[in-house]
Amino acid sequence: MDQYALITGASKGIGRSIAISMAKRKYNLLLVARSAPELSALKSELSTQYGISVEVYAMDLSVQGAAKRVAEWCKDNAFPVSVLVNNAGFGVWGKFDSLSIDEQLNMLQLNVTALTELTYHLLPLLKRNQQGYVLNVSSTAAYQAVPTLAMYAATKSYVLSFSRAIRYELKDTSVSVTCISPGPVGTGFAERAGLSVINDIAEKFNMDANVVAEIGVKAMFNKKAEVIPGFTNIISAYANRILPKSLIEKITAGIYKIK
Repeated sequence: MDQYALITGASKGIGRSIAISMAKRKYNLLLVARSAPELSALKSELSTQYGISVEVYAMDLSVQGAAKRVAEWCKDNAFPVSVLVNNAGFGVWGKFDSLSIDEQLNMLQLNVTALTELTYHLLPLLKRNQQGYVLNVSSTAAYQAVPTLAMYAATKSYVLSFSRAIRYELKDTSVSVTCISPGPVGTGFAERAGLSVINDIAEKFNMDANVVAEIGVKAMFNKKAEVIPGFTNIISAYANRILPKSLIEKITAGIYKIK
């Protein structure tokens, strides 16, 4: 197979697990993340174990214009990209007006702008294939407002809504768009976000990144619009459609309360 899958945030967590899942399916890989050493190690591991071609591009996608440079890298090298996985993202925890606005805007740039820009620039490449796929990684936070994770939840709501909308726009093309919305996953997200307050809860409900990745990849190839891994997460997401928003916000505020 000479097709390539481009995966952002590929050096660790869900992104790394998706890379492994795609490698098992004999897809060649284009891996993008900030850490050059981690990318190089993963390249060596996957190319050796699965006999595939792996190219890496160390890039911080939260930097303005970075997504366009990644797209240009693909075009300049004529990589036949048939799968795009927008996985890169992070969150910050705290009250909106007490957190650094620069850090929050940095999160907005990565979670929303980079994902949107990369999708825009790569769609022409994806459309060249008999079948192309986009897998966007959102979160169960997309289904409600989350006090103390206000901007993070809002960015993930954007990812979900954007994914469904362009999926419909592309329904008469060769490109299918899927959105996966995981709940807690043992990836280091909570530590990066400063969310030590939910360590005990997270340990009870964390899903394995490999399991989440496989669910996402299967949903993508089955052309599903969206998927929520884990029964508890599914129930939680659907409860948000039934219960009053004010009640949901009170519950989530209690979970993520700053002590």
